[in-house]
Amino acid sequence: MTYNEEAIRLRRSLPMCLAVQGRILAITDHRPLPPEAGTDDDPLWRVAQVDFGGVRQQVSLACLPEAQVGDQVLVHVGLALSIVEERPADGEEKAYL
Repeated sequence: MTYNEEAIRLRRSLPMCLAVQGRILAITDHRPLPPEAGTDDDPLWRVAQVDFGGVRQQVSLACLPEAQVGDQVLVHVGLALSIVEERPADGEEKAYL
């Protein structure tokens, strides 16, 4: 077996990472300092409560400063990675085919 074949075999046997889609229900600021300490709106401290089909978890929005309540997001290990665009209604979907 060549080195390349061995690498392919190992890659196939390793577990995959998983991102799960959820809807943002609320966004809060979890700044470690009291609000009086500073007034800048640093998106690094934004945290969302996200619903994953009935299970609710807190998720960091550090990578998605543009995220808003109601957005669908992909989440991996507690970090929202991207906003998912919703699919059009059935009548509109045919226009895209």
